Amino acid sequence: MATVVAVAETAEQFEEILQKAKRSLVVVHFWAPWAEQCKQMNDVLIELAKEYAHVIFVKLEAESVPEISEKYEISSVPTFLFFKNCQKIDRLDGAHAPALTKKVQQHSETAKQDLNDQLRKLINSAPCMLFMKGTSQEPRCGFSKKIVEILNEHNVRFSTFDILSDDDVRQGLKVYSNWPTYPQLYVNGELVGGLDIVKEQAESGELDKMCPKEMGLEQRLKTLINKAKVVLFMKGNKATAKCGFSRTIIEILNETGVDYETFNILEDEEVRQGLKTFSNWPTYPQLYVNGNLIGGLDIVKVSTYNC
Repeated sequence: MATVVAVAETAEQFEEILQKAKRSLVVVHFWAPWAEQCKQMNDVLIELAKEYAHVIFVKLEAESVPEISEKYEISSVPTFLFFKNCQKIDRLDGAHAPALTKKVQQHSETAKQDLNDQLRKLINSAPCMLFMKGTSQEPRCGFSKKIVEILNEHNVRFSTFDILSDDDVRQGLKVYSNWPTYPQLYVNGELVGGLDIVKEQAESGELDKMCPKEMGLEQRLKTLINKAKVVLFMKGNKATAKCGFSRTIIEILNETGVDYETFNILEDEEVRQGLKTFSNWPTYPQLYVNGNLIGGLDIVKVSTYNC
């Protein structure tokens, strides 16, 4: 995070700073070189930047960038605007160092809490969550590549977050977890550690005990066909059938008033091909009741069954 005061000399630079800041708090000082009070407040800004390293402080000469000054109704200097997520959230007019310090402190704590809430949600977004450089398909560093290999070798079911895509998360998680490096592995919301610890746990057998396992295809298919009393595997979904056969079987089921769920085979090629072999039925749609295959459209047309 920056520990100096940035300077926005154009409207484009100003907008770019806001865009890059994302969730971070941005404090903008609209100033003028001829105003002595502004010079004093610039010194205050420098000291605040040292204390609040996660806050972005910006100087903008009000008369040099009139379109921005007019947009935010800057009629006097010094004026301070506070931004978050590209939106203005507060304002302070005049050279009031104590008031500026108080507002920075208040908004900084709120921004930090918001980030911590986001980190907590990310960590708990999957039973096994890996924060890494890149993705499981395309790791962007050797450590991340190695930990992905270990998890795959042990058939661990895990999700990933690419820290290179979000610097707020990248920096914030180091503080949140008190762990300074990446990758970081979490299981059930708790930090396991980095590559070295995961290696040790893989060797000791602890990794297999604590991490959820990836389902094999057969187990996954069994789970899918039993997810409801009546399940239809089709092209599309209830609202939008993607072929005439699927559309017709949906119409039949709707006319009967049966409660049923659907699975769109167009969204999962592994299921699409695997279910043909599993059920020994080569075409779609396929209708299952209580986990048992009824058949396709022709059989459903002539069959009567109690759902």
